Amino acid sequence: MTNLSTSEVPIKVQHHHSHETAFSLEGKLILITGGGSGIGFEIAQCMTYAGARIIITGRREDVLKEAVTQLGKNAHYFVNDVTDLSSLEGLVNNIELAHGPIDILVNNAGINMKKPALEVSDEDFNRIIQTNLNAVFALTRACAARMIARKSGTIIMISSMAAYYGIDRVVAYAASKSGLEGMVKVLASEFSPHNVRVNAIAPGFIETNMMKTAMSSDPDRMNRALNRTPMGKFGKPSDIGWAAVFLASDAARYITGVSLPVDGGNSIGF
Repeated sequence: MTNLSTSEVPIKVQHHHSHETAFSLEGKLILITGGGSGIGFEIAQCMTYAGARIIITGRREDVLKEAVTQLGKNAHYFVNDVTDLSSLEGLVNNIELAHGPIDILVNNAGINMKKPALEVSDEDFNRIIQTNLNAVFALTRACAARMIARKSGTIIMISSMAAYYGIDRVVAYAASKSGLEGMVKVLASEFSPHNVRVNAIAPGFIETNMMKTAMSSDPDRMNRALNRTPMGKFGKPSDIGWAAVFLASDAARYITGVSLPVDGGNSIGF
């Protein structure tokens, strides 16, 4: 009879998910704010490919309508302005009444503003904080209360390189995204015991219309951004989309409280 030392005792590994479904979002309902254009639309697109049902929100109904047409039969929209904090509880209620429980929330809606810090008024600053931080928290709170009650859910924030280092002329935006990074850690600590994960994606320089406009007016900044990106190119919106699919899926079931840079190495570039 063989005596096994504890180090040799075979451990029974439990595989909760087969390799076929680890990255699948089949049957999941996902709410994406600002999902009608840019990175939000691309996240919606990639999640649709992964089998999810999608709800996108935004202020402009024509943009949302067009996006849903492109996304296909598993996509629906609700017109909503996230900065109207008092509307968010009702929004979540209406979505869940019409489509069932929200499994995954992607806080994508956000605004930027480029101005020297001394020219930024209190109104300017508050506007950015209201959209990028206050609204994110209010909507997250509404969704998380229901996720915690169901003992299941995933929340993804969209952060930014502006939270990582001192990019000039974006003081309000950087403050909002730095706040978001702190929020992710606290919410992950509080929610994860209830099987609700909270993570962020920090996009590097991604080729969206918004970025192209910003960079074309500032070629010096564009060259600086490229020069410190080891991969030597800008990212595509789908790079963020697929990262979101991963963080939302069971493949990432043991990941919480992280901010994942999707940046071609920009944040570690020299």
